[in-house]
Amino acid sequence: MKIFYSTFGCKVNQYETENIREALAQRGHEETAVPADADVCIVNTCTVTAQADSKCRQMLHRLRKESPNCVLVCAGCMTQALKSDLPECDIIAGSHNKQDIPDMIEEFLTDRRRIVRITQQAACAELREMHNSGTGDKTRAYIKIQDGCDMNCTYCIIPRARGHIRSKPPELIKKEAEALIAAGHREIILTGINLCCYGLDRSLKGRELRLIDAVETVCGLGSGHRVRLSSLEPELISESDIRRFASLENFCRHFHLSLQSGCDKTLAAMKRHYDTAEYRRLCESLRASMPDCTITTDIMVGFPCETEEDHRASMDFVRETGFAQAHIFPYSARPDTPAALMPQVDGAAKKRRAAEMAAVCKELSEKFSRSLVGSVQSVLFENERSPEYHSGHSAGYIEVRVPRLDSSSLRYQIRDVEIIGTDGAVCLGRLL
Repeated sequence: MKIFYSTFGCKVNQYETENIREALAQRGHEETAVPADADVCIVNTCTVTAQADSKCRQMLHRLRKESPNCVLVCAGCMTQALKSDLPECDIIAGSHNKQDIPDMIEEFLTDRRRIVRITQQAACAELREMHNSGTGDKTRAYIKIQDGCDMNCTYCIIPRARGHIRSKPPELIKKEAEALIAAGHREIILTGINLCCYGLDRSLKGRELRLIDAVETVCGLGSGHRVRLSSLEPELISESDIRRFASLENFCRHFHLSLQSGCDKTLAAMKRHYDTAEYRRLCESLRASMPDCTITTDIMVGFPCETEEDHRASMDFVRETGFAQAHIFPYSARPDTPAALMPQVDGAAKKRRAAEMAAVCKELSEKFSRSLVGSVQSVLFENERSPEYHSGHSAGYIEVRVPRLDSSSLRYQIRDVEIIGTDGAVCLGRLL
């Protein structure tokens, strides 16, 4: 059979789609990029915002129209959290049932009876064993080392979609990383729903297992690869952790620390587990131990009850912190969350605040790019689509381009590059 895949949302979803893809390939099925040619279409959903829900539903409608006779599978966070009926779907699987999708497809093809399987995660449940072997056609690969979140921010539906925290044992992380490195991947990205909570449900030789333990495990597998972390919540990173991060030569010193707001009143209303003073201290500690580190973030605007004064305070804190890059998004009410019951900010005000915050962050990003001119960056080259330049990302996840002088490829190579200029968003360099 031919399978079409569509993935929305976070890096964890990308990892889980890859797991489904590998399982179906092992059963002899092939992938297609054309929905009309597909026998089965699988949509891995996201529900972090109302816009995410809308995009997922639009994709389901499109697939049913373009491939009316396919087996249509909807899986993931949207189905788990909202338990929508989704009448156009033949198979509906929750977040905790994705590994069962290959069997569910075979079951459906046997009797053509609709399948809805949304399992609730039991308290203290183990993380279901899941590993990917990887393929050599990608320079980087993900390993999901953690799932779930118990922080229960007032705006967030993810605890309902993903359940309680669970962590992958270090020995399984090591085994999976070894396979991915052997398959040719030059960068391993450790990902999870709340990465900093890694290990809170486990121990190592009688002590608390921490995120840095997982990082050291993968960094210790040789020198031909590098290790990166995906998005982090800013709590639970200790001074000891920072010193250990700084000692790892093949660790990418890029920290995507979700801020959400630079206003203490708003952070308290969000029920975040830090204030701006704690966030500031963390950034200062990271920069003191790793002066070359890159700090990026997520920022929400228009949270319920956020005033213009709160918004200005948030922008002032963002300016002070000096992020290299930021993802800005307006607050989106999620059903049955405490924030959805609070007084809401007008949509036009949210849109304006997002534009104002984006302007601040664009200025900061351009300033950061200019600060790199004259420095030497370690770049993993990936993109060979342009006839004019080679493209890759630095350890700090800044896009870097160098002129293409001939038809040779730099893909999969990690090379030192001197940054000689910037166009504002992209750094320009020369190979050393």
